[in-house]
Amino acid sequence: MQKNSVRRLCEAGVIAALYTALTVLMQPIAFGPVQVRLSEALTILPVGMPSAVGGLSVGCALSNLLCIATNPAGAWDVLFGTAATLAAAFCTRALRRVRWFGLPIAATLPPVLFNAVVVGLELSMVYFDFSWGIFALCAVQVAAGELLSATLAGLLLWRFMPKKLFER
Repeated sequence: MQKNSVRRLCEAGVIAALYTALTVLMQPIAFGPVQVRLSEALTILPVGMPSAVGGLSVGCALSNLLCIATNPAGAWDVLFGTAATLAAAFCTRALRRVRWFGLPIAATLPPVLFNAVVVGLELSMVYFDFSWGIFALCAVQVAAGELLSATLAGLLLWRFMPKKLFER
């Protein structure tokens, strides 16, 4: 029992470190009105690893905090962006058994939806005077970046990762 807890804590730590490192390294495209966080490919991991829920959330919080100077949403993103990542990770975990053509496609959609709404709202308030039209535009832009990173890159990651890493 204790060995399993230590293992999951270590997994969460590695995932948080990977998410943070990828986001910080790709900082120029990870923040702003049009953004693609390659680290969001890791959001597929809760499908097979319960520890990824916490790891992704901590990684997101650390990334947003470390990049606060270049993150236009600043402290709001540390709080609300992290909350969106946590909620999306729980939903991804819940959808882990839903498969299309053997792939967990549905599980890649919560990060797209949560970030489109939350980050789209943040960006529409930071860059512009809020209006529903501006919010919709920001949400679509965030969703497009998330579809590339969380869905496309996430499914590629899922396809090529050894399945023995998941759910032993």
